[in-house]
Amino acid sequence: MSLGDEPGYPETGHTRTRLPDDPYGGARRSGRSSSRSLVTVVGVVVLLIAAIAFANRGDGNGSSTTANTGGSGSGTQPTTSSTAASGTKPVETKSGGIPSGFAHNAQGAQSAAANYAVTLGSTGMYNKVDRHRIVSSLYTSAAATRLQGTMDTAYSTGFLGKLGLDANGNAPKGSTFVSRTVPVGTEVQQYSDSTAKVSVWYMGLIGMSGASSTNPVTTTWKTWTFGLQWDGSDWKVGSDTQTDGPAPVPGDDQAATSDAISKAVEQYGGFTYAR
Repeated sequence: MSLGDEPGYPETGHTRTRLPDDPYGGARRSGRSSSRSLVTVVGVVVLLIAAIAFANRGDGNGSSTTANTGGSGSGTQPTTSSTAASGTKPVETKSGGIPSGFAHNAQGAQSAAANYAVTLGSTGMYNKVDRHRIVSSLYTSAAATRLQGTMDTAYSTGFLGKLGLDANGNAPKGSTFVSRTVPVGTEVQQYSDSTAKVSVWYMGLIGMSGASSTNPVTTTWKTWTFGLQWDGSDWKVGSDTQTDGPAPVPGDDQAATSDAISKAVEQYGGFTYAR
């Protein structure tokens, strides 16, 4: 979903990141520490849910405790086909705003995994009604039944409060809660007509944007591996696991103010992903 001699230029190794003059209410160092804790809390919940899904998986097809993010593992350059767009059009069908109707092939499985990662990493997961709808739509009926109660416990009122949200997952007036998953690439690890295991390398955005926020929006890099099952009309998630990284070296970009982040979140919508 990290101090040099010059003020405003925290250093990590050899990389310096310049903070703006208004780092989310003036909480510069404490804000970064709090945001790191925020990401950790969210990560713990996601990993808890993924671990339970893995432990309770059916026949074990399409599941993994460790995501393979190293491509072929041969140490050679990736082939052109591994990064080039396939030319397949994105799905046009949506159910409750969630993309559906993915192709019954490896490309369709990759598209499904990428879009499911986006939906499961959205702010909708912090509202009970929306979360139940999302889980019921994306997971197999057996997996959804196992996960609903566990997720309700994980996304408790106390947990939401630690994120600065109320019991319904709403941010305080004047603040914007940001939770987004931005897929960078996908990899098919296993595929058959009935099951597929697809890893999604993504960047996550997480935090609270607002003048009084001490948890500014930060980025996190992870790999989400989905065990998919074909239900006769679409791909469904039977199990999923997450691992950290791979994370690139941070650039020397100047961090935006909370107001700029809030406006960007409202202005820029998400994508429907296709391989």
